[in-house]
Amino acid sequence: MKVLLINGSPHNEGCTYTALNEVSKSLLKNGMDTEIFQIGNSPVYGCLACHECRKTGRCAMDSDCVNALSDRMIKADGIVVGSPVYYAGPNGALCAILDRAFFSSPKELFAKKIASAVVSCRRSGGTASLDRLLKYFTIANMTVIGSSYWNIVHGNTPSEVKEDLEGMQVMRRLGENMAYILKTFEATRGTIVPNEIEKPVSTNFIR
Repeated sequence: MKVLLINGSPHNEGCTYTALNEVSKSLLKNGMDTEIFQIGNSPVYGCLACHECRKTGRCAMDSDCVNALSDRMIKADGIVVGSPVYYAGPNGALCAILDRAFFSSPKELFAKKIASAVVSCRRSGGTASLDRLLKYFTIANMTVIGSSYWNIVHGNTPSEVKEDLEGMQVMRRLGENMAYILKTFEATRGTIVPNEIEKPVSTNFIR
């Protein structure tokens, strides 16, 4: 089974990567395949609300990594999103990417997938950032995996992150928990029929 880990930092091997890599090592140890997807530092666009994706199932802006990432997310059995903390929130570029990826892709393609998020911060803002990322999963009928503490590591450099022994343990346990649930899902495949997802109902508060 395959888990996609998304590095939402512009630095390929910085603090966020260090956290994700610890999760990845734990997943590999437990028999999972993993891929770390780097969003990099190329410019990305926010959603233009053009709604072209409603016709095609893909974002109309194809000059950045969004559609390539969406394809990988749809194929993966599990997803872990990682981000540094900027002003008590996730990286803005990552949020723009995830906004478009989740909005443009049919939600039923994410339903029943396993997901989690991790954040890296120097000092504070971790729980607010984690909450923002988890909302992408809870709106898409996904199963969110936790650990032994909030999925946060602390440090200003990769070496400092590695010194956060509790944080690194949280990353390893997250990988173990995710692998366990994925194995459980795989073991019951074909014996338990997933519930049919109701057609979405949209209610406007202002009439």
